[in-house]
Amino acid sequence: MEKLYADPTGKSAHLDQYAASAALKNAEADAKRAHDRGRIYIGNVVLTEQRVTKADLTGRVPNATVTSCLDISNWHTVDADTKKPVSLPSDRLTKYLISGTVQRYPEGWRVTSDEPQGKPC
Repeated sequence: MEKLYADPTGKSAHLDQYAASAALKNAEADAKRAHDRGRIYIGNVVLTEQRVTKADLTGRVPNATVTSCLDISNWHTVDADTKKPVSLPSDRLTKYLISGTVQRYPEGWRVTSDEPQGKPC
């Protein structure tokens, strides 16, 4: 994700090695909207407190639901040309709960959905 949002061309990310389905389409569309507005994101994202909350490893498509704390406090939105910070709402969450689904594909596990829960962590 960091590479996708940092590269206005979106070509260096290879996100399809890690995500599929709605998660991949949503991430690519969101990054494109940011890039179309002349914005990139720099810095890093940290996931903590990961927990598997549900798992089905014997079904036709093995999958699991994972909850995490997503920390974007060191991931900054900047103007793509000047690299100057973009003003953002002061009340936005920078550490929040996220729930995601991973599925096993022939090439390996992929994130297929991720949903912010709107709650701080």
